[in-house]
Amino acid sequence: MIEQIIDIERIDDMIGIFGSFDENMREVEKETGASVISRGNELKISGEPEQVMLAAKGINSLLDLVSRGETIDLGTVRYVIGLARDGREKEVAEVARDELCVTAKGKPIKPKTVGQKHYVDAILKNTITIGVGPAGTGKTYLAVAAAAAAFRSKQVSRIILTRPAVEAGEKLGFLPGDLQNKVDPYLRPLYDGLFEMFGAEGYAKNLERGNIEVAPLAYMRGRTLDDSFIILDEAQNTSREQMKMFLTRIGFGSKVVITGDVTQIDLPRDKTSGLKDAIRILDGIDDIAICQLTAKDVVRHVLVQKIIAAYEKAEKAAASSKRPMPIKRR
Repeated sequence: MIEQIIDIERIDDMIGIFGSFDENMREVEKETGASVISRGNELKISGEPEQVMLAAKGINSLLDLVSRGETIDLGTVRYVIGLARDGREKEVAEVARDELCVTAKGKPIKPKTVGQKHYVDAILKNTITIGVGPAGTGKTYLAVAAAAAAFRSKQVSRIILTRPAVEAGEKLGFLPGDLQNKVDPYLRPLYDGLFEMFGAEGYAKNLERGNIEVAPLAYMRGRTLDDSFIILDEAQNTSREQMKMFLTRIGFGSKVVITGDVTQIDLPRDKTSGLKDAIRILDGIDDIAICQLTAKDVVRHVLVQKIIAAYEKAEKAAASSKRPMPIKRR
């Protein structure tokens, strides 16, 4: 057993890392196996050498985040300890460094993981960015935030959001109403992000002026999209032909973000996903970035990470069981 003392100068930093009812420090203890006790402006960490070292790295990284005004929650604690466990605790400094956008209610939008930071940097730097990853990694949300920021700074004159109208394993039948009523259920996740960035009134005003357009992918054919920020969501459900059609709509002064999850393809089994095809064909082309987000970048409930990990494990086990047995030669 060894002990290590960490001095904390500001009481606000101490409050920030401990969280409500000390839940953050209990999570540190749970993740590392070390014991953490506060005495005045000191934290005493005790346990086995590896446990103490891991807890100290994690706590120092959390203090770095708190000193920059970040709010620490259980998800942040788990993520930071995970980085420290992999020897990547210095990368925490990259997270939440820059503010991407501010919502209509004044909430700053920042990347919460290293993967999200690289994704946002790629969007800002490249004309086309392909973001691939499981549910909950912020692919669509951060893309909409980047679009709102570009629109407000007048880098683009309009935002166009689209996605293929493919049902997720269910046959919904004929939907009532006009065209907008029929496609709204497919586009609802995009509306949610826009409402948060612009507010209901701001969204309605920009929609009426034609500054914001939300439409199914089928309505992109034949158009040239200049001076626009274009987001193609749920791209894993595009066909090869649809993806090629979409990519050739790009005009001058435009920026494109394509998001999708290749583990949730709802196309018929005999159809190849346009997203998978695009990743293979476009890899290595200048001004096109392909960002792979993982379960570690999930910022939803911790159970989402565990669910994704469980499915990945099951898929690997199924794939290995289908491999042919090696032939033994005599």
